[in-house]
Amino acid sequence: MNRLAALLAALVAVPAGSLQGTVDRAFAQTSDLVSTSEFRVCADPANLPLSHESGSGYENRLAELFAGKLERPVAYTWFPMATGFVRNTLRANRCDVIMGYAQGHELVLNTNHYMTSAYALIVPKDSTLSDVKTLSDAALKGKRLGIVAGSPPASHLARNGMIAKAKPYNLFVDRRVESPAVDMLDDLRAGTIDAAVLWGPIGGPLVKSDFPEFQLTPLLQEENPPRLFFRITMGVRPGEKVWQRKLNSLIRRNRTEINAILLDAGVPLLDDMGTQTLKGD
Repeated sequence: MNRLAALLAALVAVPAGSLQGTVDRAFAQTSDLVSTSEFRVCADPANLPLSHESGSGYENRLAELFAGKLERPVAYTWFPMATGFVRNTLRANRCDVIMGYAQGHELVLNTNHYMTSAYALIVPKDSTLSDVKTLSDAALKGKRLGIVAGSPPASHLARNGMIAKAKPYNLFVDRRVESPAVDMLDDLRAGTIDAAVLWGPIGGPLVKSDFPEFQLTPLLQEENPPRLFFRITMGVRPGEKVWQRKLNSLIRRNRTEINAILLDAGVPLLDDMGTQTLKGD
């Protein structure tokens, strides 16, 4: 008998009640890890415009919203959003939720998504590139674009023959000492690059707060892969289905307030299919 057959035979031999009891105990153990007295958030202490230890990021505002609905105070575990973040925070049971996590990532159990957004092209408002809506536009030929190395738009630049002139910026950094998005927009302001390609939930708020001379255009019309829009969820520990369902309920019932926080911050929000932008109510 091979190992798979032996495992199946062992499961069949277990009385239903005993198996259910084992499952119940497993769920109880994972659920017990979630604090019932605090809304424990895993976050980067220097990741503006998303999160900051001062509480000034829009993910901080989302955390306050959810904590208020649960009638608990927010308690943070701070760690740089780089290699080892999940392992040293959520998986170490030091906190219970990551406020922003891409849908489908295997390191966490995703909640339902609370926003959909896209990468965006950022140019000066008076630029000859202000009408560009795709990375395949001929107007970009010969231009130098800023791009975060390893991000999905880099594949589009390579396909369109623009990667050789592109200026790369680091993807995984300690934001306490390096800020690639701000560096990219500073370079755009200085004329070192002709356009910047950034994740909209980072670029949008930065343009709104610090670079008002720029315009941001979400890249919604790309026809070739990889796709440039993504659904953002909250991340919890695998197996914590009760906690996941509670957060899902909060997302569903507070959609208007969530959108208001994101739009006020300058995040370009899209419909679920990533085909058009959303406006405030």
